[in-house]
Amino acid sequence: MEKILHGMMDTMNSVKPPRMTALRELHEAETGGPFSILIGTILSARTKDENTTKVIKILFSKYKNAKALANARVKDVEKIIKSIGFYHVKSKRIIEVAKIIDSKYKGIVPDDFNKLVELPGVGRKTANCVLVYAFEKPAIPVDVHVHRISNRLGLVETKTPEETEQELMKKISKKYWIEINDTFVMYGQNICKPISPMCKVCKIKKSCKFYKTMNAS
Repeated sequence: MEKILHGMMDTMNSVKPPRMTALRELHEAETGGPFSILIGTILSARTKDENTTKVIKILFSKYKNAKALANARVKDVEKIIKSIGFYHVKSKRIIEVAKIIDSKYKGIVPDDFNKLVELPGVGRKTANCVLVYAFEKPAIPVDVHVHRISNRLGLVETKTPEETEQELMKKISKKYWIEINDTFVMYGQNICKPISPMCKVCKIKKSCKFYKTMNAS
Protein backbone atom coordinates (compact mmCIF):
# COMPACT_ATOMS: atom_id res chain seq x y z
CA MET A 1 0.00 0.00 0.00
CA GLU A 2 2.87 2.37 0.70
CA LYS A 3 4.05 2.09 -2.94
CA ILE A 4 0.54 2.75 -4.21
CA LEU A 5 0.02 5.84 -2.06
CA HIS A 6 3.46 7.24 -2.92
CA GLY A 7 2.95 6.44 -6.62
CA MET A 8 -0.35 8.32 -6.62
CA MET A 9 1.18 11.41 -5.01
CA ASP A 10 4.19 11.30 -7.36
CA THR A 11 1.86 11.08 -10.36
CA MET A 12 -0.30 13.99 -9.23
CA ASN A 13 2.67 16.19 -8.39
CA SER A 14 4.30 15.46 -11.76
CA VAL A 15 1.15 16.50 -13.63
CA LYS A 16 -0.12 19.31 -11.43
CA PRO A 17 -0.08 19.46 -7.64
CA PRO A 18 -3.70 18.74 -6.65
CA ARG A 19 -5.81 21.02 -4.52
CA MET A 20 -6.69 19.66 -1.11
CA THR A 21 -9.99 17.87 -0.71
CA ALA A 22 -12.75 19.82 1.04
CA LEU A 23 -12.43 17.66 4.17
CA ARG A 24 -8.64 18.02 4.27
CA GLU A 25 -9.05 21.80 4.01
CA LEU A 26 -11.46 21.68 6.93
CA HIS A 27 -9.03 19.52 8.90
CA GLU A 28 -6.20 21.99 8.27
CA ALA A 29 -8.27 25.10 9.03
CA GLU A 30 -8.04 26.73 12.45
CA THR A 31 -11.81 26.47 12.76
CA GLY A 32 -11.88 22.91 11.49
CA GLY A 33 -13.17 21.22 14.61
CA PRO A 34 -15.14 17.96 14.69
CA PHE A 35 -18.50 19.70 14.34
CA SER A 36 -17.55 21.57 11.16
CA ILE A 37 -16.13 18.35 9.69
CA LEU A 38 -19.31 16.43 10.55
CA ILE A 39 -21.52 19.06 8.93
CA GLY A 40 -19.08 19.51 6.03
CA THR A 41 -19.16 15.79 5.28
CA ILE A 42 -22.96 15.76 5.22
CA LEU A 43 -22.98 18.75 2.87
CA SER A 44 -20.30 17.28 0.59
CA ALA A 45 -22.45 14.37 -0.62
CA ARG A 46 -22.99 14.63 -4.39
CA THR A 47 -21.36 18.05 -4.42
CA LYS A 48 -18.11 19.30 -5.91
CA ASP A 49 -15.39 20.01 -3.38
CA GLU A 50 -15.03 23.63 -4.50
CA ASN A 51 -18.69 24.32 -3.76
CA THR A 52 -18.54 22.50 -0.43
CA THR A 53 -15.50 24.50 0.71
CA LYS A 54 -17.08 27.87 -0.14
CA VAL A 55 -20.40 27.04 1.49
CA ILE A 56 -18.86 25.70 4.70
CA LYS A 57 -16.76 28.86 5.19
CA ILE A 58 -19.84 31.07 4.91
CA LEU A 59 -22.00 28.75 7.03
CA PHE A 60 -19.54 28.62 9.92
CA SER A 61 -18.80 32.33 9.83
CA LYS A 62 -22.46 32.76 10.83
CA TYR A 63 -23.10 29.60 12.89
CA LYS A 64 -19.95 28.91 14.87
CA ASN A 65 -21.08 25.87 16.87
CA ALA A 66 -23.80 23.25 17.31
CA LYS A 67 -26.00 25.46 19.49
CA ALA A 68 -25.99 28.29 16.97
CA LEU A 69 -26.84 26.00 14.04
CA ALA A 70 -29.45 24.16 16.11
CA ASN A 71 -31.31 27.46 16.55
CA ALA A 72 -31.01 28.49 12.90
CA ARG A 73 -34.01 28.88 10.63
CA VAL A 74 -34.17 26.44 7.72
CA LYS A 75 -34.77 29.28 5.23
CA ASP A 76 -31.64 31.12 6.40
CA VAL A 77 -29.49 28.00 6.05
CA GLU A 78 -30.98 27.25 2.63
CA LYS A 79 -29.89 30.68 1.39
CA ILE A 80 -26.31 29.95 2.41
CA ILE A 81 -26.05 26.41 1.00
CA LYS A 82 -28.31 26.74 -2.08
CA SER A 83 -25.35 26.30 -4.46
CA ILE A 84 -24.87 22.68 -3.43
CA GLY A 85 -26.92 19.63 -4.35
CA PHE A 86 -30.09 18.74 -2.44
CA TYR A 87 -29.86 21.90 -0.35
CA HIS A 88 -33.49 21.70 0.84
CA VAL A 89 -32.97 18.28 2.40
CA LYS A 90 -29.46 19.07 3.66
CA SER A 91 -30.57 22.28 5.39
CA LYS A 92 -33.09 20.40 7.52
CA ARG A 93 -30.66 17.55 8.07
CA ILE A 94 -27.76 19.61 9.41
CA ILE A 95 -30.05 21.58 11.74
CA GLU A 96 -31.46 18.29 13.03
CA VAL A 97 -27.96 16.91 13.58
CA ALA A 98 -26.90 20.14 15.31
CA LYS A 99 -29.83 19.86 17.71
CA ILE A 100 -28.81 16.32 18.69
CA ILE A 101 -25.15 17.26 19.13
CA ASP A 102 -26.16 20.25 21.24
CA SER A 103 -28.75 18.52 23.44
CA LYS A 104 -27.55 14.93 23.69
CA TYR A 105 -23.78 15.45 23.51
CA LYS A 106 -23.51 18.97 24.98
CA GLY A 107 -22.08 20.37 21.76
CA ILE A 108 -19.29 17.82 21.48
CA VAL A 109 -19.21 15.45 18.49
CA PRO A 110 -18.71 11.84 19.65
CA ASP A 111 -15.60 10.05 18.39
CA ASP A 112 -17.39 6.71 18.38
CA PHE A 113 -18.52 5.08 15.11
CA ASN A 114 -21.72 3.57 16.52
CA LYS A 115 -22.84 6.88 18.03
CA LEU A 116 -22.09 8.73 14.81
CA VAL A 117 -24.16 6.42 12.59
CA GLU A 118 -27.13 6.94 14.92
CA LEU A 119 -27.27 10.58 13.76
CA PRO A 120 -29.81 11.29 10.99
CA GLY A 121 -28.28 11.08 7.53
CA VAL A 122 -24.94 9.79 8.81
CA GLY A 123 -23.93 6.53 7.16
CA ARG A 124 -20.72 4.54 7.28
CA LYS A 125 -18.80 6.83 4.94
CA THR A 126 -19.69 10.02 6.81
CA ALA A 127 -18.96 8.45 10.21
CA ASN A 128 -15.59 7.20 8.98
CA CYS A 129 -14.77 10.62 7.51
CA VAL A 130 -15.40 12.20 10.91
CA LEU A 131 -13.16 9.64 12.61
CA VAL A 132 -10.34 10.26 10.10
CA TYR A 133 -10.53 14.02 9.52
CA ALA A 134 -11.79 15.19 12.91
CA PHE A 135 -10.13 12.75 15.29
CA GLU A 136 -7.31 11.16 13.22
CA LYS A 137 -8.60 7.72 14.15
CA PRO A 138 -7.90 4.84 11.75
CA ALA A 139 -10.87 4.25 9.44
CA ILE A 140 -11.45 3.84 5.70
CA PRO A 141 -14.18 6.13 4.36
CA VAL A 142 -15.22 4.69 0.99
CA ASP A 143 -16.80 7.03 -1.54
CA VAL A 144 -17.16 6.57 -5.31
CA HIS A 145 -13.46 7.32 -5.89
CA VAL A 146 -12.13 4.89 -3.29
CA HIS A 147 -14.56 2.22 -4.51
CA ARG A 148 -13.68 2.70 -8.21
CA ILE A 149 -9.91 2.88 -7.80
CA SER A 150 -9.73 -0.05 -5.37
CA ASN A 151 -11.52 -2.20 -7.94
CA ARG A 152 -9.50 -0.90 -10.89
CA LEU A 153 -6.23 -1.65 -9.13
CA GLY A 154 -7.47 -5.12 -8.22
CA LEU A 155 -7.18 -4.53 -4.50
CA VAL A 156 -10.78 -5.73 -4.22
CA GLU A 157 -13.51 -7.21 -6.38
CA THR A 158 -16.63 -5.68 -4.90
CA LYS A 159 -20.01 -4.33 -5.96
CA THR A 160 -20.69 -1.75 -3.26
CA PRO A 161 -18.72 0.81 -1.21
CA GLU A 162 -19.65 -1.08 1.97
CA GLU A 163 -18.11 -4.28 0.59
CA THR A 164 -15.02 -2.33 -0.48
CA GLU A 165 -14.61 -0.90 3.01
CA GLN A 166 -14.78 -4.35 4.62
CA GLU A 167 -12.31 -5.88 2.15
CA LEU A 168 -9.81 -3.03 2.44
CA MET A 169 -9.93 -3.27 6.23
CA LYS A 170 -9.05 -6.95 5.97
CA LYS A 171 -6.24 -6.53 3.45
CA ILE A 172 -4.54 -3.25 4.36
CA SER A 173 -2.46 -2.52 7.44
CA LYS A 174 -4.16 -0.13 9.84
CA LYS A 175 -1.23 2.30 9.66
CA TYR A 176 -2.32 3.30 6.12
CA TRP A 177 -6.04 3.69 6.75
CA ILE A 178 -5.99 7.42 7.51
CA GLU A 179 -4.22 8.22 4.22
CA ILE A 180 -6.42 6.17 1.91
CA ASN A 181 -9.49 8.39 1.53
CA ASP A 182 -7.63 11.65 1.04
CA THR A 183 -5.14 10.24 -1.48
CA PHE A 184 -7.62 8.10 -3.42
CA VAL A 185 -10.17 10.95 -3.65
CA MET A 186 -7.58 13.37 -5.03
CA TYR A 187 -6.40 10.68 -7.45
CA GLY A 188 -9.95 9.96 -8.57
CA GLN A 189 -10.68 13.64 -9.12
CA ASN A 190 -7.45 14.39 -11.00
CA ILE A 191 -6.01 11.24 -12.60
CA CYS A 192 -8.05 8.03 -12.32
CA LYS A 193 -11.30 9.64 -13.46
CA PRO A 194 -14.50 7.66 -14.07
CA ILE A 195 -14.29 8.38 -17.81
CA SER A 196 -10.99 8.67 -19.70
CA PRO A 197 -8.58 7.94 -16.83
CA MET A 198 -5.10 9.37 -17.43
CA CYS A 199 -3.35 6.00 -17.59
CA LYS A 200 -0.41 7.34 -19.62
CA VAL A 201 0.87 9.48 -16.77
CA CYS A 202 -0.01 7.02 -13.97
CA LYS A 203 3.07 5.78 -12.13
CA ILE A 204 1.29 2.75 -10.66
CA LYS A 205 -0.22 1.41 -13.90
CA LYS A 206 2.08 -1.63 -13.90
CA SER A 207 0.29 -2.76 -10.75
CA CYS A 208 -3.17 -1.93 -12.10
CA LYS A 209 -5.56 -4.69 -13.12
CA PHE A 210 -7.70 -2.24 -15.14
CA TYR A 211 -4.70 -1.01 -17.16
CA LYS A 212 -3.48 -4.54 -17.86
CA THR A 213 -6.94 -5.59 -19.02
CA MET A 214 -7.36 -2.56 -21.27
CA ASN A 215 -3.95 -3.10 -22.86
CA ALA A 216 -4.04 -6.88 -23.18
CA SER A 217 -3.14 -8.00 -26.70
